[in-house]
Amino acid sequence: MPLLQPDRPLRLLTYNMQVGIETARYHHYLTRGWRHVLPCTQRERNLQRMAALLGDYDIVALQEADAGSVRSMHINQVEFLAREAGFPWWYAQINRQLGRFARHSLGLLSRVEPREITEHRLPGLLPGRGAMSVRFGEGSNELVVIIAHLALGESSRNQQLAYLRGLVAHHGNAVIMGDMNCRGSILDARLPLELAGGINNPLATFPSWRPRHDLDHVLVSPALQTDRTEVIDYSMSDHLPLASDIILPADAGEISVAEKPPLYSER
Repeated sequence: MPLLQPDRPLRLLTYNMQVGIETARYHHYLTRGWRHVLPCTQRERNLQRMAALLGDYDIVALQEADAGSVRSMHINQVEFLAREAGFPWWYAQINRQLGRFARHSLGLLSRVEPREITEHRLPGLLPGRGAMSVRFGEGSNELVVIIAHLALGESSRNQQLAYLRGLVAHHGNAVIMGDMNCRGSILDARLPLELAGGINNPLATFPSWRPRHDLDHVLVSPALQTDRTEVIDYSMSDHLPLASDIILPADAGEISVAEKPPLYSER
C-alpha cells in the first residue's frame, strides 16, 4: 500500500444511510415505515447502489446501519458495503438492539488500516447513542477519527458533545464526523474543532429530497487543512452524504492507503 503523499488529500465521507431505506417524500416515513422492522427485497439493491458511491472514498462513517437482523435479512450492512465497495477494513458498533428485529449500528469503512478502534456509549436520557474512536498512524501525531450519531434532544445532545470534547482534547490531528442532529453553529460553540466548509457556509443534508437543515458534519482540528467539502446529491436515504477532503500536516504519522481494487465494478 502506498504512503499518503503530502499533496494527496484523505477523502472522508459521512452518511446516515437509514438502513438502506430509500426515502424521497415525508409520506414515505408512513408508507415505508414497516421496512424499519421487516425485510424488504429492495434493500439489497439499494445497498449495492450505495457501494458504488462509497467506493470512491478512503474513510467512510456510517450511521443507522444494521449489523444483521430480521429487517436486513440477516445481512451485516457494514460488512456488505465493505465487500461490495472493496474496503479492506470495516467495523460495526451495535448501539441499540431490538431483539432479533433490528441491530442499530455505526459503521466504519476504511482503506487505511486502523491501529485501534474503541467503542463509546454516549450519555443521555435514553440509551442507544454511541461513538467510535478510530486511530490511524503512529506516535503523538497520529490521526484520530470519531464517528458519532447524537441525540435529537438538546439536553442529551449537550452531554454528548461534552463527552466528544473530552475525546479529542489531547489530539492534535482529530476529526469528528457523523449525524449530529443539530446545526453547525451549535457545534462550533461546543467543540474545539473547525467545521469543514466553514461556519458561514452551512451545508444542508436533510431531508434528502429538499435539503434545508445542516445536520451531518465533518469537524477537523485546526492543524488539518480542508481541501474540499460538499454535499453529494445522492438521495437513497432521508439524509444526503457529506464529503470532505483533508490534507494531513507534514509531521503526521505515516499513513498508507489501499487502492480501490481493480476488479471493482460499478452497478
